[in-house]
Amino acid sequence: MIGRNEVRFEPHHAELDARLRVFAHERIEPLEAEGGEEDAQARRFIGVLADGGLLDYVLPKTKPSGRRGIDARSLCLVRENLARASGFADCMFVMQGLGSAPVWIAGTKEQQAAVLPRVASGLAIAAFALTEPEAGSDVASMRTTATKVDGGYLIDGTKTFISNAGVADVYSVFAKTDVNAGAKGISAFVVEKTNPGLQVIERQRVIAPHPIGTMRFERCFVPDSALLGDVNEGFSVAMKTLDVFRPTVGAAACGLARRALAEALSRASTRVQFGKPIAAFQGIQFHLAQMAADVEASRLLVYRAATLQDTTDAPTTRESSLAKWQATEAAQRVIDKAVQVFGGAGVLVGSIVERLYREIRALRIYEGTSEIQQVVIATRLLKDGNPGY
Repeated sequence: MIGRNEVRFEPHHAELDARLRVFAHERIEPLEAEGGEEDAQARRFIGVLADGGLLDYVLPKTKPSGRRGIDARSLCLVRENLARASGFADCMFVMQGLGSAPVWIAGTKEQQAAVLPRVASGLAIAAFALTEPEAGSDVASMRTTATKVDGGYLIDGTKTFISNAGVADVYSVFAKTDVNAGAKGISAFVVEKTNPGLQVIERQRVIAPHPIGTMRFERCFVPDSALLGDVNEGFSVAMKTLDVFRPTVGAAACGLARRALAEALSRASTRVQFGKPIAAFQGIQFHLAQMAADVEASRLLVYRAATLQDTTDAPTTRESSLAKWQATEAAQRVIDKAVQVFGGAGVLVGSIVERLYREIRALRIYEGTSEIQQVVIATRLLKDGNPGY
């Protein structure tokens, strides 16, 4: 039996990690360096990820225990290695998972057959349309509605900060089917980009570029067959999706932090001031030691949460939130220190640590802000009593 504080890997995880290191270096880093227009870059990354077989990891498999679900440890390993090479590539990878998870969580066999193979092959780019101008952390306050009509639903409303808006082929969309029921009145739908009632009305620019934008639904008709799961069960579908992927945000943060530490070690060893490498100065050594502690503590929390997801049916809400919160906050500190070690060169546009500095910031916000994670952690502590402290 695996304890709640254990981290455990199987042989196939070690093999995957070794393969990912080579793949990220040989296939992802050159694309990141090449750059280019956002939408074209997004499609190139999806193509490379599909070619490498990595998109298979965003879909569930039957585990040795007989349970069907995501291999959380593998998912975290993929995100950590991709983020170390390119935050953009990591974003495209995880959005295939977030956008398609509602389909495998709640979809019918027909819906799954129509969407999931396309996602795994890279033939379809997926998106997760939940956030609205007035509904971020407070999902229940969403205003987008899905009104029942003959043969289906009419979706009306606005979604914003939607990753892959405009490049996605298929969207998992959440809307109110009962406007008076709060979170209990939300339903989930699968909507194809070709639907004439769906428009991308704004492409937003963020500090770490990737496709993101605002979408408007105007009398967007979807048939009854587009409903994912039962009516008014969309909030549960959304929360289950986020629960699966929350530890992986921490894994991506670990990848960014590991790259920052590696860059700082190299810089400190080669940058000479006052006749010796700056690594010889105690102040720099303090920075490096604190960075290493943050990286290693974060990885332990991330892979503990992933191990629990893979090996138990018990709730892992507290562990997942701890992992996401600690890893993203720690990565911010690590990257900030890396910029400090680089000095003026660290704030030059185009340098690796400058890119990392921009890439880490959003991870402390999306899929539950740091403040929300702390509320979740404290709530679980108070509800569960003393968890062994």
